[in-house]
Amino acid sequence: MPRLILGCTLVSAAAVWAIVLFLFYAAMPLFFSGEFPRVVTGAWRPYGSPADYGIAPMIVGSLLLALAALAIAFPVALGVCGFAHGIAPRCLGRILLSVIHFMTSIPTVIYGFVSVWLLVPLVRNTFSAGTGFSLLTAALTVSLLILPTIVLLINVGFRQIDSDIKLACHALGLSPAQAQLRVLFPMARRSLVAAAVLGFCRAVGDTLIALMVAGNAPQIPSSPTESIRTLTSHIALVVATDWHSPEYRSVAAAGLLLFLLSAGLSIMIRRFRLTPLEEWSNATLER
Repeated sequence: MPRLILGCTLVSAAAVWAIVLFLFYAAMPLFFSGEFPRVVTGAWRPYGSPADYGIAPMIVGSLLLALAALAIAFPVALGVCGFAHGIAPRCLGRILLSVIHFMTSIPTVIYGFVSVWLLVPLVRNTFSAGTGFSLLTAALTVSLLILPTIVLLINVGFRQIDSDIKLACHALGLSPAQAQLRVLFPMARRSLVAAAVLGFCRAVGDTLIALMVAGNAPQIPSSPTESIRTLTSHIALVVATDWHSPEYRSVAAAGLLLFLLSAGLSIMIRRFRLTPLEEWSNATLER
């Protein structure tokens, strides 16, 4: 069994490194020709004179969509976890978490399909601007997509701490809300950061929702009701081109940037190495 586990680990690591090497190989012509900075900072005008194959609008669109979705989903996830851990009756909390677990089994294309038929007309009629295929529509849909990921990660952190501090909080006479705000949330800081980072990565990496409801306009939006194109939807739209074409090189740059962004965020959260109880113990000793 240890050898089998070691073999699986080596295969997984080799697959990741193979992806890294392929992405750098595909983007290598941009580095050798010196076009990489121009592709990253330029606009997308493939039919202009001269033609420009920049992906800066897609980079901005991806970041805006992910940040907007995280800003919507993260407070809701905190409320759900806080409600399920102490504020709500235990049976109601279990039902709520069961619903969240069920949401993880819904295919992404279903979220996009329902959003096209329900949310797009609602946004279009409410704001009377644009077609409804916009940053706002995509952000609302993606926030629903990443909500289960954030809730489940925070819930795991809360469960690890809850059993250790519940009796102490009761002994101190703290209400459930006070125990969560003053003890549970600070001790679960590591889980909160990990949930936010992984939720952001999940939003950045989504393809179908951005492709279906964001509008796919390669522009930097001036308002939430304008259309955008993300890096993932750009890859899906342009990938069926010739390997040596400038369009395909922009796809390689987009894939490399997505990988570096996700890898950088994953490395960042690894600096939070202490467990929540160790953090709380150290802070107590310092005080």
